[in-house]
Amino acid sequence: MNAVKAEENLYDLAVVGGGPAGLTAALYMARAKYRVLVLEKAEIGGQITITAEIVNYPGIVKTSGKELTENMRRQAENFGAEFAAAEVFAMELTGDIKILRTTKGEYRALGVILATGANPRKLGFKGEREFQGRGVAYCATCDGEFFSGLHVFVIGGGFAAVEEGIFLTKYAKKVTIIVRKNEFSCARTVSDQLENYGNIEVLFETELLEVGGQDIVTYARFRNNRTQKEWVHEAGDDPGFGVFVFAGYVPNTDWIGPEVKKDAHGYLLTDHDQKTNLDGVYAAGDVCVKNLRQVVTAVSDGAAAAASLEKVVSELHAKLGIPELVSERKVQQPEKAELSGKAESSVKAELSGKAESSVKTELSGKAETAAKTELPGKAETAAKTELFGKTGSPAAAENSGDGFLSSQVREQLQGVFAKFSQPVLLKAWLNEEPLSGEITGFLRELEGMSDKLTWKKAEAGESAEGRILPSIELCYPDGRSSGIQFHGVPGGHEFNSFVIALYNVAGPGQEIQQEIKEQIEKLDRPVNLKVLVSLSCTMCPDTVMAAQKAAAVSEYVEAEMFDLAHFPKLKEKYKVMSVPCMILNDEKVFFGKKGIGDLAAILSENGN
Repeated sequence: MNAVKAEENLYDLAVVGGGPAGLTAALYMARAKYRVLVLEKAEIGGQITITAEIVNYPGIVKTSGKELTENMRRQAENFGAEFAAAEVFAMELTGDIKILRTTKGEYRALGVILATGANPRKLGFKGEREFQGRGVAYCATCDGEFFSGLHVFVIGGGFAAVEEGIFLTKYAKKVTIIVRKNEFSCARTVSDQLENYGNIEVLFETELLEVGGQDIVTYARFRNNRTQKEWVHEAGDDPGFGVFVFAGYVPNTDWIGPEVKKDAHGYLLTDHDQKTNLDGVYAAGDVCVKNLRQVVTAVSDGAAAAASLEKVVSELHAKLGIPELVSERKVQQPEKAELSGKAESSVKAELSGKAESSVKTELSGKAETAAKTELPGKAETAAKTELFGKTGSPAAAENSGDGFLSSQVREQLQGVFAKFSQPVLLKAWLNEEPLSGEITGFLRELEGMSDKLTWKKAEAGESAEGRILPSIELCYPDGRSSGIQFHGVPGGHEFNSFVIALYNVAGPGQEIQQEIKEQIEKLDRPVNLKVLVSLSCTMCPDTVMAAQKAAAVSEYVEAEMFDLAHFPKLKEKYKVMSVPCMILNDEKVFFGKKGIGDLAAILSENGN
């Protein structure tokens, strides 16, 4: 028997998905001194991060989804778990050593836990697709502010519908919850909270049939399921109203091959140990067939899967002659974790290989929490308060202890900048607006952190015709534009996007699936992508980064990110009532999260 040499990209366990289930599995396996990698394409924490209040997790009286999962991630990391911001697009799972092909390259593992979660379910009522982003929405945290002073309808009868309905009272003049059955499907202790809100109405045995309007939703048709009587709600004197859909989830398994067994709805089939039909392959959390989908059950799944996998992995080490992948580990003490967790992330994480946790999980930590508490307009201030120090103003930043970037974030960034293959030139296109001053202060501080970064103002002789100012343009050392621009100071979730954009321009950059890369490279004419975001939106960074990747691949693609808090005219021009919103060549408008595969398909259809 030939011994298998331990390689840098070989892990005892690869966890696909960074929600509560995946984080728990990582914690248990890492604590048992196994080498663990968590692969997450979006935000560490999963869907629960947009939950403002959790009061039913045992032992914790009250917390937020973001805080809870951030603590889980920190625990796992303290025991040695590694994190990579990467999307898995193909797997070979039948052998003793599993192969996972990702946007960060290829990883190998003795065991795999699939914890990919689920996405919001669309109902299929007439007008749902046509009016997505123009009245129809799926995230109250992301889009609630767009409906300030308007009437909104919440479609759903579960926990999410109740929670999001309550959240929307911050903005809407009235919230009407539409429940298809004659009662809520969540616990009475949850639904009883609605009695505390005078502007919430509940209609049971009611179903949404249709929405319509001109540019935004101005009418909706409903049916009473008991009497079969139909009725129509119209906007009246209001410009429109909102329809927020919270009707369950669809498992994120369409990319998983048929070798892993699923039920008729796409959920993964597992035994009582969370094992799938394949040896060494387990599943945990919302992606599994189960009766109750809560954080506590996801955590249970992750622990059970990890405990079962420990024995499997140990036996594979003996069978294949693989030496232990973890020889020694210094476990951080809890009291030190708060102080050193963020700095440790960038030391262990490697943008091009092991992990991007310093970009996608750590740099966003406090800023994302703040951004989620507020929405466009107020979000910028909140995000900057946490990420940039006590104020977002350049003048105050220069005199504050941390400046624009906190000391912890600066420490992490040093590790990221060290991976750059070449310098990046940041060109500032400025005007007389206060935002230009903030951009200047931000770039000055960033430049001072690394000799790989320089910035300059666009010269007087350079034409700004056709440009929307102010902006930060990412350029190559010779001054050539990368095609990537940020209109505003990147804060909240978008700070991650900005750092990854720098990495893509400096090199070596993120890997892209060859098929997708070839699709983008076929473009033969200029394409402009404007991605409109709010700093509170958890789905926006994926779309921003997809646009940036496309710009990095093709010289024909220009990708611009706009913080709608500073560019209300774009909101008005394109009738935007939901983010992310992507505009192609100032004509075609696309709403909803878009990955690089989705974008490549759009470019293929519209760019040539």
